[in-house]
Amino acid sequence: MPIYEYEAVNPKAACPTCRGRFEMLQSLDEKPIKACPKCGHRVKKVVSLCHASVVETPEESTRVERQVKAYESAGMWSHAAELADKHSEKTKDKALKIRALDNYKKAGYDADSLDKHAKRDND
Repeated sequence: MPIYEYEAVNPKAACPTCRGRFEMLQSLDEKPIKACPKCGHRVKKVVSLCHASVVETPEESTRVERQVKAYESAGMWSHAAELADKHSEKTKDKALKIRALDNYKKAGYDADSLDKHAKRDND
């Protein structure tokens, strides 16, 4: 459900809640509220500022991800595992480490020794 912002039409006659902006959690099909839930003064919906965060993936990580996928698509499990394992050590990426262990298993490596390796690394 989206959060909408409202403010008093006449801030001088409003309560502390609607004098400044306040938020309301409403479903998309609900009509905008017309009055402050605290004091009943008229309010209007306002356009809120959007704060977004952009997370950039390092170019090397993108390159490694593509190469691991290519190895996996070709059935080259040991190549995919080794590349993912080395990169996960460098970046401390636990999800990539698990992916590397899965690829090692697909390549035929001993599952018990891999599980011990994974437990030691996660401690």
